[in-house]
Amino acid sequence: MNKRELVEAVAAEAGLTKSSAAEAVNAVLDVITNTVATGEKVSITGFGSFEQVHKPARAARNPSTGAEVEVAESWAPKFRPGSDFKELVNINGRRAADS
Repeated sequence: MNKRELVEAVAAEAGLTKSSAAEAVNAVLDVITNTVATGEKVSITGFGSFEQVHKPARAARNPSTGAEVEVAESWAPKFRPGSDFKELVNINGRRAADS
């Protein structure tokens, strides 16, 4: 599912116009993105949490040449699914495997 399809699904589920649903989806994504970018955690009960994680500098190897390279420290977003979300994916995964 891409963003356009998400907007259409939200519009159908909530009985909104596509433009209203697009505004709502964009607003939620903007708030999550900006909040995590400032270092705060966003937790949505039953769905999961978004947070910023630090990746320290490290040495790595180029797989083609075997040469060692230094990888600079960085910050990255991380999503950790909630228990309800994991359970639903697990149930639906079993159903898909059975068919």
